[in-house]
Amino acid sequence: MDISHIAMLGGRGLLALLFVLAGLSKIAGPKPVLEHMKQQHVPAILFPAVIALEIAAGGALLVGWQVPIAASVLAAFCLATAIVFHRDFTERAERTQFAKDLALAGGLAVLAAAAM
Repeated sequence: MDISHIAMLGGRGLLALLFVLAGLSKIAGPKPVLEHMKQQHVPAILFPAVIALEIAAGGALLVGWQVPIAASVLAAFCLATAIVFHRDFTERAERTQFAKDLALAGGLAVLAAAAM
């Protein structure tokens, strides 16, 4: 196994864990996320779908199953998250979160392309 393969597996695993752990944390403590969704006028009915998406697509990345699809779906999710939840550019933290979500989307897009 060469270094580029190890780097790909490690990077994919770290990205996957971000989403799997986020989904699990939403299950463990839903209230702050639901409140944030309400503030942004996002229907709470989407909450279970967000959890399922994060855990399922993150899990797929983790085990290497359907990586191009899982990474593409998560990239789109990150773009949507940036646009819906982090558009108050008067707040430094929101600008940082927006940039972070864009960077994650970019990394996931690269992963999707590399896995094809």
